[in-house]
Amino acid sequence: MLGVLNFFYEISNSYGIAIILLTILIRILLYPLSHKQLVSMKKMQQIQPRLKTLQEKYKDDRQKLNQEVMKLYKEYGVNPAAGCLPLLVQLPILILLFRVIMNYDFGEEFFVGVSLKHSLLALMSQALGASETARAGITTVLGAIASNPAGLLNFGIYGGTLLLWLGVGFVTWFQQKMTTSSAASEQMAFMGWFMPLFMMFICLSLPGGVLLYWGVSSLIGVVQQAWVQRKASVEGAKKPVLYKEKPRSAEKPKDL
Repeated sequence: MLGVLNFFYEISNSYGIAIILLTILIRILLYPLSHKQLVSMKKMQQIQPRLKTLQEKYKDDRQKLNQEVMKLYKEYGVNPAAGCLPLLVQLPILILLFRVIMNYDFGEEFFVGVSLKHSLLALMSQALGASETARAGITTVLGAIASNPAGLLNFGIYGGTLLLWLGVGFVTWFQQKMTTSSAASEQMAFMGWFMPLFMMFICLSLPGGVLLYWGVSSLIGVVQQAWVQRKASVEGAKKPVLYKEKPRSAEKPKDL
């Protein structure tokens, strides 16, 4: 994977473009798996109303609930494991790509205002004139802001990375919103806003090159997810409505 990154750099003469091309290539290779995962997630969303009704109806009978849930899965061709297995296959590849970019020496190259080598915290520490910038943490930045707030005016140093960081947070939130149905539990609703905040916290200390990869990959994921949902909606419009409870068959009129 390192060789592929170097190849893309040779043809583009830009590490930023090389990261984008490598990210797109990996997403294309993983498309069949990620598509299968998204389709499974969409099906699970569609049966949530019926699933919630079953949980309320058989809340005191766990065995009966499991039986009815399995019938529901079979009725609509849903396989819960289909959403997990593709992800497990993708993870080692994505982690490898992450480590390659994380440990790569990009020098002092900037891509559209984003430093590929330094983290947002390191750049803000530099702008604020902090003594320690390479391993700057949140406390370092907050202390530097308190002692030299005027340093924030050096927006050119960290501005591009800050905007990318905000973009990654927004795309992560939007992606969570797309996967959370209106019938989702309170726990899922909580994760919908907690995960983007958690990811933004982690990204504060990550190099700009990793942020670029993460942002591009997430953006591609949103586009792919929107396409899957649109396709599912079109197909769903041709099928009977999915009621909260399985509709009863109409009784035949008795002969007079």
